[in-house]
Amino acid sequence: MTVIEGSTALVTGGRRGLGRAFVEELLARGARKVYATARIPDTSEDPRIEVPALDVTDDASVAALAMRAVDVDLVVNNAGVLHPEPLLSADLARVRDTFETNVIGPLRIAQAFAPVLAARGGGALVDIHSVLSWGAGAGAYGASKAALWSLTNSLRLELAAQHTQVVGVHLGFADTEMVAAVDVDKLPPAAVARAVLDGVERGEHEVLVDDLARSLKAALSGPVGNLTLPFRR
Repeated sequence: MTVIEGSTALVTGGRRGLGRAFVEELLARGARKVYATARIPDTSEDPRIEVPALDVTDDASVAALAMRAVDVDLVVNNAGVLHPEPLLSADLARVRDTFETNVIGPLRIAQAFAPVLAARGGGALVDIHSVLSWGAGAGAYGASKAALWSLTNSLRLELAAQHTQVVGVHLGFADTEMVAAVDVDKLPPAAVARAVLDGVERGEHEVLVDDLARSLKAALSGPVGNLTLPFRR
């Protein structure tokens, strides 16, 4: 269980979309400070928010942030990219970019901030997955989220000795700019952030935000053909 009130948090991609909702909900729960990262840093009118530069695909950028943010108790790995082209026709450069950002990026953050969290007593690491981790039909994006799910499960074991709570999050689609063109029902980002942080404070290791996530998780025990997403045309 991680206490948010009085803590310092880091949210990658924290200036828009779901990341912004996490920042707002963390502050509403009494976080003392939040690092809301962006590729291009800016300033915030709220003195509790710092906006450092971060490129999760760059080793030096991640290392510099870890040297600066030595007071972090909670890390939310939220930054990601979406390239949903079919795998057989996808540009391999975009596939590599997807995995570099969505898989290697969170691992870079975990490696850099594990010592910081250990020094703070353990804290928490939250990785944002997707129902697309389990459902076929989302190209490189879905494959990258499946890889991140596996990575998170391994990190949970590796970080247990330092008492770090590792939380994997699965949800359908939050109503953000990244999925604006996807014609499905979408969750309010604020509702997602509330559900995830409720889980963090309850000490959970996995948060299934919505019915779609719960149904896909249940389908994992059945025939593989049942893992095609229901909205796929």
